[in-house]
Amino acid sequence: MRYVLITTARNEEQYLEETIHSVIRQTVLPLRWVIVSDGSTDRTEEIVAKYLPDHPWMDLLALPGRAERSFSGKADAFNRGLGRIDSLDYEYIGNLDADVSFGEDYFAYLLGELDRDPELGVAGTDYVEGDFHSFRDSYISENHVNGQIQMFRRACFDQIGGYLAIPYGGIDWVAVTTARMKGWKTRSFSDRVFNHLRRMGTEGTNVLGARFHYGKKDYFLGGHPLWQIFRSTFQMTKKPYVLGGTLLLAGYLWASATMEKQVPEDLERFHRGEQMKRLRGIFTGTGNRNG
Repeated sequence: MRYVLITTARNEEQYLEETIHSVIRQTVLPLRWVIVSDGSTDRTEEIVAKYLPDHPWMDLLALPGRAERSFSGKADAFNRGLGRIDSLDYEYIGNLDADVSFGEDYFAYLLGELDRDPELGVAGTDYVEGDFHSFRDSYISENHVNGQIQMFRRACFDQIGGYLAIPYGGIDWVAVTTARMKGWKTRSFSDRVFNHLRRMGTEGTNVLGARFHYGKKDYFLGGHPLWQIFRSTFQMTKKPYVLGGTLLLAGYLWASATMEKQVPEDLERFHRGEQMKRLRGIFTGTGNRNG
């Protein structure tokens, strides 16, 4: 079970050390862990550097600074990290954000699930963020693999072309959905969870701003309008009550009037087909965690 990890980090001094501690305690260590500092101006590189002498399987790649954080930049940084593992013989490749923590058998568990099912292309788990649970408190299927930790079978990762540069976000979603479109299984398992230490989508904004942004993303990633109505209604029952779901729908409607979609037509059709299948399952009572 030879695996590698790549982490892109931009000014992550607040949480990065907790992520490092989680990895170095793993019962199955990675063959290589490349941490790409994406133009960090804080102590990110200093924190990583102090662990390198005692952990030769860790690697730091420091990239020059750029004007601002962007999702396109994250994909570019990840792909630069790929260049550091070209010569290695590995079976699985993981994307690991720099603001997560998890138990010491976390990667052994994911690798075991991948090893058991050769058709499983991408594996991950649910996560918790304070009192929020990623599956219980969201309108999501277990076929979605949360972007903070995604473990790919190498053959799957190569077939989908890895992470594509998308300016407004969703690079992890596109990768996982493309994998399903090409016939791979993808799954978030519930037997383990990881802790997301920063509230989702709040870099440079607040919780309400994040909801509006996610609504925009739902549109430019090709989400069906009927699905968005039900998703937004569901979110109105969660904190922040009513307002969060309203902003989610408002973001979708605003984007539909002002933005272009960022996904190919075949991926949009596949995505909308999955959404409609899940809605039919919900209304007929035949739906389950798989959607």
